[in-house]
Amino acid sequence: MLKQKIISVTRAAKIASAARKAGKKVITTNGCFDIIHVGHVRNLAAARKLGDLLILGVNSDASVRENKGDLRPIVPARERAEVLAALACVDYVFIFGSKSPIPWLRKIRPNIHVKGKGSERSPAFAPEKQAVEEGGGRVYLAPQTKGRSTTTIIETIVKRYKK
Repeated sequence: MLKQKIISVTRAAKIASAARKAGKKVITTNGCFDIIHVGHVRNLAAARKLGDLLILGVNSDASVRENKGDLRPIVPARERAEVLAALACVDYVFIFGSKSPIPWLRKIRPNIHVKGKGSERSPAFAPEKQAVEEGGGRVYLAPQTKGRSTTTIIETIVKRYKK
């Protein structure tokens, strides 16, 4: 079952196209999801409520290193995808290798692409938003869970176990 939820970007685009033709609302979001925490789960559950189908893009190990540095990821992409596929709110997961989600956003053409609130301040936000809007969709900014991030979890672990 879980393995069937982990698909290619090409397959995700075909599934999204068929869903839109059937009048369904396609939702996408993406991220590293290196150490999955309650903030991730809350955002994914909220994203799923926005539509009929939640398709999740997971950064490859190489793109995580490019975005976060050489010490990341902690968990390999295939394992991150499998954990995310186990969540009931997630319909499909794919791993993508580009630094930016723009190439696959243009293929999948979501009705709504979910980003974390605060991401609109990033230089990468405007081009992503433009790619979504060019495909007929819109971007939704989901509230963040205060004090929860993979980085803060890693920092807490390092601090506690340094003793």
